[in-house]
Amino acid sequence: MSSLAVPLARSTWRDGLAYGAPGLPLAFVALPLYVILPNHYATQFGVPLAALGAVLLAARVLDAVADPLIGRAADALFTRSARHAWLAAAAAAVLLALGFRALFFPSVNGTAALLAWCAAALVVTYLAYSVVSVIHQAWGARLGGDAAGRAGIVAWREGLALIGVLLASLLPSLAGLEASTLLFALLLLAALAALARAPQPPAAAPGAPGASMALPFASGDFRRLLAIYLVNGIAGAVPATLVLFFIRDRLEAPAWEPLFLAAYFAAAALSIPLWVRLVKRFGLARSWLAGMLLAIGVFAWAAALGRGDTLAYAAVCIGSGIALGADLTLPAALLAGVVQRAGHAGRAEGAYFGWWNFATKLNLALAAGLALPALQALGYAPGSRDAAALDALTLAYALLPCALKLGAAALLYLLWIRPGRER
Repeated sequence: MSSLAVPLARSTWRDGLAYGAPGLPLAFVALPLYVILPNHYATQFGVPLAALGAVLLAARVLDAVADPLIGRAADALFTRSARHAWLAAAAAAVLLALGFRALFFPSVNGTAALLAWCAAALVVTYLAYSVVSVIHQAWGARLGGDAAGRAGIVAWREGLALIGVLLASLLPSLAGLEASTLLFALLLLAALAALARAPQPPAAAPGAPGASMALPFASGDFRRLLAIYLVNGIAGAVPATLVLFFIRDRLEAPAWEPLFLAAYFAAAALSIPLWVRLVKRFGLARSWLAGMLLAIGVFAWAAALGRGDTLAYAAVCIGSGIALGADLTLPAALLAGVVQRAGHAGRAEGAYFGWWNFATKLNLALAAGLALPALQALGYAPGSRDAAALDALTLAYALLPCALKLGAAALLYLLWIRPGRER
């Protein structure tokens, strides 16, 4: 492994590519897990939405609870050396590739057996994914830098992640899930090899104390930022869970599915340099607020769309994708700054990102565990053409996220911007 230990912001594009590489396969696997999987089990295997939602909720809650423990273990690994952390990530990557394939190709039949298979494969896949992603995030945060530098580090990771999402949004439709799972395994192998040559975080001082799981909550800034992130994350998790149902049943445009997803994630990828430039002028928090307001202004239009409104929805995808670029790049850069100001840099990044990922997965768990059963209770089922059921789908997909996003924007202003915490 490389012995380079310099802030990535002052390194070459090759260093940025080497560090950010795992973001691509991790994002590639995330879209099928959180977007395609619920629809796949409901439509291909006839699994009831309420039962599927319960399984997804339980598996995601278990995964979320494990993240703080994984974060603490990651800090211990980095204390020994970056090589130890890399080896743990590589071992987890093998389990991740195997679990991902098992999820989409169950070898059982019947609703009960399918639900049990799904639950077991989800636990393996989620936990392995968490180990790789927490180590990757903590690695980047330990490289340090100022606000623009931290945003640049995250931009490499999330920019490559969006390329992975673009592949995942197109490949299953064009080549099938068989080819998608095989390509994912190859991409993950190549990414871990690249990370081995990336700039390494500075080694901890000999005898430096390890971080406890509760350490991040000693920082008031972390508690405030986590609250903002939670509300904002739920606003994004609900439409991510329901988007395929909306496209297929409200718009009746399944053939446009790859184009919609590609437009959304391509706009996000192309917008990342813009958001990084805005940070240099307006700061991380104000730039993030602008992204939230843009998302509300664009996504609210989705509630007015119906059958055949494909071009209008493509425009919504592009506009909300630009806003997504802010969500992907800026919150994690804010978190890295919180770690620095708290005096925990170099020893507690794993603990911070463990709780951060806990919040991310709690959002996704709540979205699947509450939105899917609620839609079923309101009379919606995949393939429904009933007007009341489709209205319920539109309310959950478009209007509820806008209300939540508005709440997150208010929290960001009241808890962070107005008190001047970024300064």
